[in-house]
Amino acid sequence: MRLTTTSKAYDNVTTDDTQYRILIVEDDRSQALFAQSVLQGAGIHAQIEMSASEVLKVIKDYRPDLILMDLNMPELDGISLTALIRQQPNQLLLPIVFLSSDTDPEKQFEVLDSGADDFLTKPIQPRHLIAAVSNRMHRLRQQQQNAQQADTQINIQKASVTELQTRTHIVEQLEVALSSGAQGALFFIEVSSALNLRTRYGYTAFERLMNQVEYHLAQEAHPYSLARISDHSFLLLAIDLAANEHQALASHLREHLATLPLPIQDDELVHLRSAIGYAPLNQGFKDADDAVECTERATLEARQNNEGIYAYVPSQTPENTGHLALLDGQLELAYQPIVEVAGSDTAQYQVLLRLRKADGNLLSAGLVIPAAEAEGRIMELDQQVIEQALDILKLHQDTNQQLRLFVSQSVRTLIHEGFSDWIIKNLQERNVNGTGLVIDLRLQDAVIHTIPLKQLCKQLLEHNVQFCLSQFESNSEATVLFSELPLNFVRLSQHFGDAHNHPERQKELPLLIEQAHEHNLHVIGQCIEDAQAATFMWMNGVDLIQGNLFQNVSKDLNFNFHDMVL
Repeated sequence: MRLTTTSKAYDNVTTDDTQYRILIVEDDRSQALFAQSVLQGAGIHAQIEMSASEVLKVIKDYRPDLILMDLNMPELDGISLTALIRQQPNQLLLPIVFLSSDTDPEKQFEVLDSGADDFLTKPIQPRHLIAAVSNRMHRLRQQQQNAQQADTQINIQKASVTELQTRTHIVEQLEVALSSGAQGALFFIEVSSALNLRTRYGYTAFERLMNQVEYHLAQEAHPYSLARISDHSFLLLAIDLAANEHQALASHLREHLATLPLPIQDDELVHLRSAIGYAPLNQGFKDADDAVECTERATLEARQNNEGIYAYVPSQTPENTGHLALLDGQLELAYQPIVEVAGSDTAQYQVLLRLRKADGNLLSAGLVIPAAEAEGRIMELDQQVIEQALDILKLHQDTNQQLRLFVSQSVRTLIHEGFSDWIIKNLQERNVNGTGLVIDLRLQDAVIHTIPLKQLCKQLLEHNVQFCLSQFESNSEATVLFSELPLNFVRLSQHFGDAHNHPERQKELPLLIEQAHEHNLHVIGQCIEDAQAATFMWMNGVDLIQGNLFQNVSKDLNFNFHDMVL
């Protein structure tokens, strides 16, 4: 006899490959339903099987990540059933955990000797049960993913095309090509809507799909070198490819992906869109990192292009030819208050950078940041901003008012290996609590670099650093980020600042705020210039307001938050 929470036991389990699945083998209906309710309350899909004779068939169909086994059953006891399961192909590693009220140590030893992984004694606290099974399922998933990736690599290496490269190998080849003056081009290929794909089909299915993409791109690009450099981006180095063939190769690769049916789940096939940026190797790049950065920048342009392809062209404007001179100055921070509509004693500011030139002129971030990116000094600039912000938090620790600073960083800095360790080191050196630091993640960057940013957030959350998703607006990939990233705040796109004057935005705004509140996020409305705009934001449920209505950008931290209530 089989009990499920749906009429079709297996129809729903394939909709999300990331959800854990547990098979409960228990002949007592009330005990089985209790265990099922506990597990499902923790987001685990639980299937009940009350007949021992059906278990092997159910394992094959349901593909559980773990079996929760009863000891005493009428048809076949749990020990004998475990031994039978272990005799089946591919079931040696399937975790089997017994849940029984039997406290006899000899019986428990017999259970473990039969091939079980653990023995839990009834009654058991729900959180103990969840922790015991979750840890084992996580390890099994990790083993399966590692084995799957290894099998994929073996199959690819046996294929007739050239062996796939690694990012390190590609960069090494690129360094040699640039230093020797070789001709050709570098291509940055980005699969579109990757976040939606990963969320809809699960991590495992998405990884299988990206492995297929890498394999097929390598075939089409042969004999040139190709490597996967992020969860959905690829780098192709085409040495000696004639200049008049650069655009043609990019078009061919993009069309090939769009027309190639790729299996992703069961019998379902997908066709993938992509954006491709490319850069000829003779553009005077300083090194391989510079070439990769410029090519990726071309891909950002390609996303806005109807063709989905963009060729990098170095800017020749006077502003960009004098980047080094532009960066010669003293960094200064400026601040704009972020006010809670319900009132709060916490002082909250957006941190904005300025650069003071020797002649006294003050340059805005809009001039300084592009110059720093062009000169490869953006990480240096970002770190200076963080250091100054932490110094301010340190000085403010002895006051009675809590201070929170929202700091923007470039995505290159955020995903750079070692950046999280650098932040932690600076927090510890100053003995500053991370609760005062909020790092802004730009929506466009977060959609592209979700995986490394998620890892960054995980590491810094342990030190109480918070995160804000900036420039938020309505699209399917943006809302998915609420579940992917451990956010605390979301800042609406600036074009909502005058939403009260635009009927379409008037309808859109409350829906966005509601979505954010469903994920317990605090919503910031920015660019609020007048009382009418502030009132409209407040009526639609925004939590915080930022803009010149309260105070223009200033070098001082003296805004009176205590008496400010909207």
